Amino acid sequence: MQARSALFDLYGDYLRPRGGRAPVAALVKLLAPLGIAPPAVRTAVSRMVRQGWLHPLRLVSGPGYLLTPKAARRLDEAAARIYRTGRSSWDGRFDLILLHGPLGRKEANRLSYLGYGTLGEHAWVAPRAADEIDAVLSDAGVGYERFSAAHAAGSPGAAEVVGRAWDLSTLAESYETFVADLRPVVGAVNARSSDEEAYAARFRLVHAWRSFLFRDPQLPPSLLPPRWPGASAAGFFDRHATRLRPAADRYVERCLQSASRGGRVGFSDT
Repeated sequence: MQARSALFDLYGDYLRPRGGRAPVAALVKLLAPLGIAPPAVRTAVSRMVRQGWLHPLRLVSGPGYLLTPKAARRLDEAAARIYRTGRSSWDGRFDLILLHGPLGRKEANRLSYLGYGTLGEHAWVAPRAADEIDAVLSDAGVGYERFSAAHAAGSPGAAEVVGRAWDLSTLAESYETFVADLRPVVGAVNARSSDEEAYAARFRLVHAWRSFLFRDPQLPPSLLPPRWPGASAAGFFDRHATRLRPAADRYVERCLQSASRGGRVGFSDT
């Protein structure tokens, strides 16, 4: 697990609801159960400050870091998609984008993250329009046309479009692998486990689940194959994320309180 990615998970899942700030000592303490060493935390924090995700500030207990507004918006968006069981129904229309030129890799990755798939080099489609898509394409400096479109052939035609835009077979295998890999991790945590053990298991569960934000457009059930593995994987995730949350929250609170009482780590502010 990379330190920078783990910090995004930590802020998004635990620190954002607690004001989006934490002392450096708490960041180190909270990433230690994941096997992330203090120097890696320091390097990742410095990088996130340079990229505009974190803002350094001085807390009573020492140096700390606060989420920037940009980071808070991104994490709120991610949280809505991570805990996705209440996803709204589909109106039968696609958001269709025709580009006037090629898209850079960074912008293409951003479109994929927002739930868009490709129908060709210059054509992108999504089952739901993303609010920030116009800003992303404007910043990329690429001209485009945008349409709200329903397939003339109804659901069969729409399902064919989906099959071209996304590799559903590979995605289904990824969901099955997710459950197989994480079942022993979360299953090992029981009533005799410590809060730290529950926290570490839940962190790994959420971290692995978050990777689907970049691969799954969260298509409506009517466009998915029967017995879609993503549905059972979402149920698995929700059950265990909820079950482990109380113990994980207790561990986070203890780490934050310990750091606020003056716990220090072996490196200075960046």
